[in-house]
Amino acid sequence: MTKNVIIIPATKEKYNKDSVQNFKRRRVAAYARVSTSHEEQQSSYEAQVEYYTNYIKQQKQWEFVSVYADEGITGCNTKNRDGFNSMIADALNNRIDLIITKSVSRFARNTVDSLTTIRKLKEKNVECYFEKENIWTFDSKGELLLTIMSSLAQEESRSISENCTWGQRKRFADGKVTVPFQRFLGYDRGEDGNLVINEEQAKTIRKIYGLFLQGRSPYSIAKLLTKENILTPGSKKVWSQSTVKSILTNEKYKGDALLQKVYTVDFLSKKKKINEGEIPQYYVEGNHKAIIPPAIFDIVQKKIKVHYSGKNRRSSVGIFSGKIKCGDCGSWYGAKVWHSTDKYRRTVWQCNHKFDGQKKCSTPHLNEEILKELFVKAVNLLFTEKKKMIEDYNTIKNTIYDTSILEIEQKRLQQCMEKQNRKKAMEKFLNQIKILDRIYMEFDEDSWYSLIEYITIFDKKDIRFTFKNGVEIRV
Repeated sequence: MTKNVIIIPATKEKYNKDSVQNFKRRRVAAYARVSTSHEEQQSSYEAQVEYYTNYIKQQKQWEFVSVYADEGITGCNTKNRDGFNSMIADALNNRIDLIITKSVSRFARNTVDSLTTIRKLKEKNVECYFEKENIWTFDSKGELLLTIMSSLAQEESRSISENCTWGQRKRFADGKVTVPFQRFLGYDRGEDGNLVINEEQAKTIRKIYGLFLQGRSPYSIAKLLTKENILTPGSKKVWSQSTVKSILTNEKYKGDALLQKVYTVDFLSKKKKINEGEIPQYYVEGNHKAIIPPAIFDIVQKKIKVHYSGKNRRSSVGIFSGKIKCGDCGSWYGAKVWHSTDKYRRTVWQCNHKFDGQKKCSTPHLNEEILKELFVKAVNLLFTEKKKMIEDYNTIKNTIYDTSILEIEQKRLQQCMEKQNRKKAMEKFLNQIKILDRIYMEFDEDSWYSLIEYITIFDKKDIRFTFKNGVEIRV
């Protein structure tokens, strides 16, 4: 039996290098990218944009859509490439028929990213043309060539990354220190590339350390700096407690530098990780002039370690954080929100470990209004001893705060600084006492931080205020 085969001719042409000239009008976009924002790359970036704009517009069969571009962005992944991602989104939404770019490496250095993106585009009938390699993705050999070229581009990227990493670690090993000066408060780049104190910004650094030693938490310091319109290291108006804490723990402010605190895990994702011993670190002592004396910096680190780490760490979400002790277990009080979803919402302070273990603490909770009222009463009771306290201090200050012997022995310099710091705190305490009126009428934060060391709560009838001069008053 003879078969009759009827041929049905094709009505649509496949986009390829041979048929492109015959297609009536294709919507065409181009992609340009340079991986750094250095001046020598700027001309390359601008040249790519200008070239492809003119090139597309000169083709009668093509309709110019746009030149999508990324400046100073790596090609190792597509995550942060806004221009690239915008172009792909437009292509997948049927706004582009053809994408032109200089080379495979400009498109992406990651083989997986390249092939995944190309296949998504092919499913939407969008072709890509890589000019340098002369690859059209609708060609039968296009994907094979693309795989080879993408792999080569990825290996080139790996080589570049390894060379950069080696160079950076060599600089670290040589003790060469650099910081992101545009986002680093207190120092400018000197003529030799090292850190030089910016005296105006250094005032903010000293203020932060001073406020912390006064007893303020990173949270309250952040609120104060924001209120006083002092800009953050990133030139923002609002400070966070994490930014304050990073300044309080950064060894560069005492003149040293710890290098390689973080490292890049993978050259494709550019993911960074805190160095916890996986690779070497380098500590450079006395690298530059200190803003904070080393002994003071070390005192701050001890205070942070004691107050803000471990199970019994101090909270830092309010002015009473780390200032109220439980008379039963010795833990700190923390803020708790009651009735958080209704009109009876209020904040109270209670022992953070009240319900830990089999026996709960019997100490009561207190709200902020009561705590402020009790503080005012305690200060007024303290006021009656004002004259005697000042006289006693003037009598003994030269003895208990004498540092002449310690200053001779350099090994005991930190003890000297601690004594001087306690002396400053005591003088600030007494100065605050001196300026108080005969009757202290209302609560204010400056007096709170200047006068109080902590409160101990035993029960509602036994609340004791310990002042910075060591005096304890029961209210």
